[in-house]
Parts: sequence; C-alpha cells; structure tokens
Amino acid sequence: MNTEQTLDAVAALVGHAQRILFITGAGISADSGLPTYRGIGGLYHERLTTEGLTIEEALSGAMMTQRPDICWRYIAEIEANCRGAQPNAAHRLIAALEREKPAVWVLTQNVDGLHRTAGSRKLIEIHGTVHHLRCTECPHERDVPDFTGLQIPPPCPVCGGLLRPDVVLFGEMLPQAGIDRLEAVLYTGVDLVVSIGTTSVFPYIAGPVWWASQQNIPTVEINPGETEVSQLVTHRLRLGAADALTALWHRLHPAEPAED
Repeated sequence: MNTEQTLDAVAALVGHAQRILFITGAGISADSGLPTYRGIGGLYHERLTTEGLTIEEALSGAMMTQRPDICWRYIAEIEANCRGAQPNAAHRLIAALEREKPAVWVLTQNVDGLHRTAGSRKLIEIHGTVHHLRCTECPHERDVPDFTGLQIPPPCPVCGGLLRPDVVLFGEMLPQAGIDRLEAVLYTGVDLVVSIGTTSVFPYIAGPVWWASQQNIPTVEINPGETEVSQLVTHRLRLGAADALTALWHRLHPAEPAED
C-alpha cells in the first residue's frame, strides 16, 4: 500500500472501532516543539551532564535520594524545555475521538501533561507528570503549572522534607495503579491499538501491541522511523503524529473539532 491507501485503511479501522488504545511517546509532542531527549537532535543526545554523568544516572531514583540537587537540576531542565508548550493536532484529535466513542484510552510515556491539557480523561500517565509534586517524607502533594520561582530542590512547606515531581525515575518501579489500569483496559477488550511516536523499547509499551497481534486485533504504528514493533503491526504510517492524525480525522469528519 502507498501512504494514501494506508491512511484510508487506518481511517476505516478508527471509524469502526469503539474501543481504542493509543500508546504515545515523545514523538507525539515533537510537533509541540518538545525535544525527544535521547533521540538524534534530542536534549541529551550523545552528551553527558556537567558532572560527567549519563542522563540515566542523573535522573535516577538513587540520585534523587543521594544527591537530589543533581537530579532536580535536570528535571528542571526538562521542565524548562516543556514550558509554554501547547497540545498539537495529534493530542487534540485523540481527545476528540474520546468524546465520540465509548472507550478511547491513552497510555503515554510522556510527563509533559499535554494529553490532559488537550482534554483526554481516560489517561494512563505511566511515567507520571512533572506538574505534580509530592513530599518524600509526609503526605503533602500539590500541582504546579511550571517550576517558575521554585527553589531547586524545593522543600516541603509542611514538614521541610524534600519535594519531588511525581514521575518515575530511572531504576524505579512503575506505579501499580497505572499497571492495573492498563491490564483492566486490555482485559475489557479493545478493537484497535495505535502506537504513536515511541520507539517501544520498554516491554510495557511494546506489550499491548504484541498482545493485540496475538489476539488478531488490528494494530497501527505512526512513526517516521523503525521501532521495536514495526514488524508486528497491521499498518504502518511513516508520518509525524500531527500530520497523520489530521489526515485520518479529515477522512472521518468534514472539519477539525472545536476546542473545549
């Protein structure tokens, strides 16, 4: 199939499906101007931190415990690169499909919060979000729009302990609630799985695509490059997320949806 034929085939699948699982990574936010961190041209591509650490070492749970100032420095750098970013057409159109269909879920690796801002509510932020802080020593937690004016690292206003973003750092366990929610979605059943903008190197990201292929459930990948699931999917669109979702939407609707 050429690209237009593949778009027609995928649009037919999306139109027919009532229960869709979208799996998203950094590539979906690239059209909002966000870096892909470790990809070519990304924020940490082939560079060590000023301390001579890899970004995986700097952004680890062990570093947050031992040297929270170092860990927070690079969390803040990531947040600064996300600041002011707005959802793009891909985020908005996925949220619009959720409003139209009984069950449209998003499993995202991203911590930028753009799916939530776009209006997605059936959302599994498996790596958390930088905009929610929690104390490491007491139950205090709060949301922040950004890190402007935040002392780095920030003390807890209640007990004086360390605040940290509610994100999964390298070497930490995934949140059980998120895993349970994903398992419940798959157990209930889906008609279509769509992977967008992720290399799918983590087993829990590739897993739903593999599971769907074993169940003869249609699968789609939207990614300009080759990934861990490229050979598994039913259809591949080698396009950016915003271009692909816009093209699919226009095959199903006369115009883009109005924003909330």
